[in-house]
Amino acid sequence: MLQASGSVQNPILIIGGAGEVGRWATRFLRVQHPDVPILIGGRDEQRAVRAAAAFDGASAVVVDLTASDLGLGEQRVSAVATLFSDATGAALRWAQQKSAGHINISPSISELGLEAASFMQKPAAAPVVLGTEWLVGATSVPSLLFAQQFGRLHNIHIEAVLDEQDAFGPAANADFERQMHAGAAALMRTAGAWRWCHGDETKSKVRAIDGTALDANVFSPNDILLLANATGAPDIRFDLAIGMSSARRNGGPVSTEIIINLSGLDHAGQPLQKRHAIVHPGGQMPLTGLGVALVLERLAGLAGEPPRPGLYFPAQLIDHSTYFDRLGASGGEVMEFEPIKHAQQDSDQA
Repeated sequence: MLQASGSVQNPILIIGGAGEVGRWATRFLRVQHPDVPILIGGRDEQRAVRAAAAFDGASAVVVDLTASDLGLGEQRVSAVATLFSDATGAALRWAQQKSAGHINISPSISELGLEAASFMQKPAAAPVVLGTEWLVGATSVPSLLFAQQFGRLHNIHIEAVLDEQDAFGPAANADFERQMHAGAAALMRTAGAWRWCHGDETKSKVRAIDGTALDANVFSPNDILLLANATGAPDIRFDLAIGMSSARRNGGPVSTEIIINLSGLDHAGQPLQKRHAIVHPGGQMPLTGLGVALVLERLAGLAGEPPRPGLYFPAQLIDHSTYFDRLGASGGEVMEFEPIKHAQQDSDQA
């Protein structure tokens, strides 16, 4: 096990670090912080060892979620990420004991109470990040930036396209299935009121960046809660389509698309509509890994002072200019399109 006694910086622990998101997060951290020790934690020792071997300064540790110390003894850490569903809550409790900030990207919006209750029990222990924003900041950070063009925002409609051939690890697939189908309900905001959609009313359409209409469903990542409270927009919904991405339909690689539709009044009180897209040719995993890495940088004090103990969403911790710089460096792209007429009316249909 890697010990931190010889290093000024305690290691960052990534539980589930051998998976797709974990490898991307480690890669981003290593590029920006080549000397920071990283612990690749997992339940399968050999898999963790193989993953750690790909990165200088990374070591493998076996994590036992049934043990109060996770089987890690007196190991110190500067930050912890949990990248799969931890039904026990053990990783978060252990991080609090170590006064280390923690992010989990798996709990659905209906499961926030588990992390909120742990924070409320020990509110002064460490930052707790509710990490299940769509691709961990790739939707919320750009949305907050584009919203600054509005004096009053009436409607936020997110259309996400997840390519059916995009990479999924077993844990990520299990989490996604649970988030999509647990309770068969999705949360949206209409005329300032929150309501859960059920059954057929969750069916919708998404228009991809090449104009293709795809069957979709209302989805509710944490972005909708963050954006509602940050912008005051009374109408917010998130529609997710799983199918062929525009790039693959045109002979390119599997890509991921996030289309952000905003409507309201500009700062002069005139009607304004905007339609932007975030696109990455590597699919969903590079963006998710980037968001995890940027949050871990903040929690570990690698990007300014660590945040105070509190309950956070990723977009509240990620520096927005840094996000766009890293997005571009990783191959991602921000695009602007002409707004689709009647986009607000379409987005209000359940």
